[in-house]
Amino acid sequence: MKKGKVLVVDDEVNITQILEFSIGAEGYEVVTALNGEDAIEKARREQPDLIILDVMMPKIDGYEACRILKANPLTKNIPVVLLTAKGRDIDKRLGYEVGATDYIVKPFSPNKLVDRIHQLLVGSK
Repeated sequence: MKKGKVLVVDDEVNITQILEFSIGAEGYEVVTALNGEDAIEKARREQPDLIILDVMMPKIDGYEACRILKANPLTKNIPVVLLTAKGRDIDKRLGYEVGATDYIVKPFSPNKLVDRIHQLLVGSK
């Protein structure tokens, strides 16, 4: 039985593959997207339980994608974890201002990220 559905969004294919493997190995269904535009469409269609969202991406960056997701009644309650190389305080503040639930700076530990996903999903039920 799947624990929940996670949408992983990153324009770096190797990161999406690592996360798809790590998160999937823990029993979560994983859906992936490679840019913000695709992320918004998949979030609306797939209704994931949680979104892992990179910030620096083509078409629509993660901040704008998060802002759009939080403004849409269909996706506004989905927790969004920004996963990015942008680690300055001003970047984190912006992430929370656009509606992110959490902000994790790259490089990251896939195991710790999976633990955080579990905490957010179990804590929200």
